[in-house]
Amino acid sequence: MDNCIFCKIAAKQIPSKAIYEDDDLIAFHDINPAAPVHFLIVPKQHIPTLSDCGEAHTALLGKMMVLAPKLAQELGCGYRVGDDGNGAGGYKTLFNTGPDGGQEVYHLHLHVIGGPHPWRGQR
Repeated sequence: MDNCIFCKIAAKQIPSKAIYEDDDLIAFHDINPAAPVHFLIVPKQHIPTLSDCGEAHTALLGKMMVLAPKLAQELGCGYRVGDDGNGAGGYKTLFNTGPDGGQEVYHLHLHVIGGPHPWRGQR
């Protein structure tokens, strides 16, 4: 899409703080982070919303979901279980879909948001 900001980022026409890239996906830091760790995983293929995905997108969606914990761990917010059996760390994964779902850029993207309880406020 000629006017899609994420297509332009994937094509290197607009700079980003990239943290991962392969033939199918690019991941980069959000320009308006909602938490200490906030990045997006974006397919290079233009797909407007999650609702536009079908069976043909199963592998791509799976790849996005498997990449999320790997990158979250690398950026310091991976989930881990301690010796006492209690967990520490963690992150949210989120697809905003459509106007009522809060989608602002109509190119499929997965938000990965982490850090110390960013959705509850800092302690």
